[in-house]
Amino acid sequence: MSTTISMRMPESLAEQLELLAKAMGRSRSFVAVEAIQAYVREQAWQVQEIQNALQEADAGDFAAEDDASGVIRKWAGHAG
Repeated sequence: MSTTISMRMPESLAEQLELLAKAMGRSRSFVAVEAIQAYVREQAWQVQEIQNALQEADAGDFAAEDDASGVIRKWAGHAG
Protein backbone atom coordinates (compact mmCIF):
# COMPACT_ATOMS: atom_id res chain seq x y z
CA MET A 1 0.00 0.00 0.00
CA SER A 2 1.22 3.49 -0.70
CA THR A 3 0.04 7.03 -0.20
CA THR A 4 0.60 10.21 -2.11
CA ILE A 5 2.20 13.24 -0.51
CA SER A 6 3.21 16.55 -1.95
CA MET A 7 6.04 18.73 -0.76
CA ARG A 8 7.89 21.85 -1.67
CA MET A 9 11.58 21.67 -2.38
CA PRO A 10 14.13 24.09 -3.73
CA GLU A 11 14.17 24.16 -7.51
CA SER A 12 17.86 23.24 -7.56
CA LEU A 13 17.14 20.09 -5.55
CA ALA A 14 14.29 19.15 -7.87
CA GLU A 15 16.66 19.54 -10.82
CA GLN A 16 19.27 17.34 -9.13
CA LEU A 17 16.59 14.75 -8.39
CA GLU A 18 15.52 14.78 -12.04
CA LEU A 19 19.10 14.36 -13.28
CA LEU A 20 19.79 11.55 -10.84
CA ALA A 21 16.58 9.74 -11.72
CA LYS A 22 17.40 9.96 -15.45
CA ALA A 23 20.95 8.72 -14.86
CA MET A 24 19.61 5.77 -12.86
CA GLY A 25 16.85 5.01 -15.32
CA ARG A 26 14.33 5.45 -12.53
CA SER A 27 11.45 7.80 -11.80
CA ARG A 28 11.84 10.85 -9.59
CA SER A 29 9.35 9.25 -7.24
CA PHE A 30 11.44 6.08 -6.91
CA VAL A 31 14.62 8.03 -6.16
CA ALA A 32 12.83 10.31 -3.69
CA VAL A 33 11.31 7.34 -1.83
CA GLU A 34 14.70 5.62 -1.65
CA ALA A 35 16.28 8.79 -0.25
CA ILE A 36 13.53 9.31 2.31
CA GLN A 37 13.72 5.67 3.42
CA ALA A 38 17.47 5.95 3.96
CA TYR A 39 17.06 9.20 5.90
CA VAL A 40 14.27 7.83 8.09
CA ARG A 41 16.26 4.64 8.87
CA GLU A 42 19.30 6.69 9.89
CA GLN A 43 17.35 9.14 12.01
CA ALA A 44 15.30 6.38 13.67
CA TRP A 45 18.50 4.54 14.59
CA GLN A 46 20.05 7.68 16.07
CA VAL A 47 16.91 8.57 18.03
CA GLN A 48 16.69 5.01 19.40
CA GLU A 49 20.33 5.07 20.49
CA ILE A 50 19.80 8.40 22.26
CA GLN A 51 16.69 7.08 24.01
CA ASN A 52 18.59 3.96 25.09
CA ALA A 53 21.44 6.09 26.44
CA LEU A 54 19.01 8.31 28.35
CA GLN A 55 17.38 5.25 29.91
CA GLU A 56 20.79 3.96 30.95
CA ALA A 57 21.71 7.34 32.41
CA ASP A 58 18.38 7.57 34.27
CA ALA A 59 19.12 4.12 35.71
CA GLY A 60 22.57 5.30 36.82
CA ASP A 61 24.29 2.95 34.40
CA PHE A 62 27.50 4.87 33.75
CA ALA A 63 31.01 3.74 32.89
CA ALA A 64 33.27 3.26 35.88
CA GLU A 65 35.85 6.02 36.37
CA ASP A 66 38.71 3.65 35.50
CA ASP A 67 36.98 2.63 32.26
CA ALA A 68 36.38 6.24 31.25
CA SER A 69 39.94 7.21 32.11
CA GLY A 70 41.26 4.34 30.00
CA VAL A 71 39.27 5.49 26.98
CA ILE A 72 40.47 9.06 27.44
CA ARG A 73 44.08 7.92 27.69
CA LYS A 74 43.68 5.75 24.59
CA TRP A 75 42.27 8.53 22.44
CA ALA A 76 44.52 11.26 23.84
CA GLY A 77 47.45 9.37 22.32
CA HIS A 78 45.77 9.58 18.90
CA ALA A 79 45.33 13.36 18.88
CA GLY A 80 46.90 14.98 15.82
